[in-house]
Amino acid sequence: MSEKPAILAFDTYYFDGKAKTICIEFTEWNQTENYKVHTEIIENVEEYIPGEFYRRELPCILSLLNKIENKNIEAIVVDSFVYLDDDKKFGLGGHLYENLNPKIPVIGVAKTNFASLNKDKKSLFRGDSQKPLYITSIGIDLEDAFKKVESMAGAFRFPTLLKELDRLSKEDTI
Repeated sequence: MSEKPAILAFDTYYFDGKAKTICIEFTEWNQTENYKVHTEIIENVEEYIPGEFYRRELPCILSLLNKIENKNIEAIVVDSFVYLDDDKKFGLGGHLYENLNPKIPVIGVAKTNFASLNKDKKSLFRGDSQKPLYITSIGIDLEDAFKKVESMAGAFRFPTLLKELDRLSKEDTI
């Protein structure tokens, strides 16, 4: 019997000219425990350029991804958008997908809306929140990606594992 494909979720926190990237590796969309945590701190990261966030975060994700031994990956979740506009200009998720030789689906889960993107995104309301999460995807049908994120464990707006990912990225840096 082969090992279940991994789902990888990435987040990066920036502090003092450094970037701390965390990846949570899990196998079930509704999982809340028994996941693996991968971490890396990179120095001298690129400055943030509006509209080109991927230039700052993509090298951090790719560096940590190269250190993860499991190459059987179902999907990668990023705290960002796959597309930035309705002409499918790539955001972080799109650039990540392109860098992976379009083999691994990427799902963007963003906390704030990107006004120039109207198509190719779905608003996901979780728990009692009046604010949605914005789901985008590449390499996987948007409806399928939406259902996967919707099925993630947690009673609140942010799925439990994505909330933990955010917490871990900031831990020991503030």
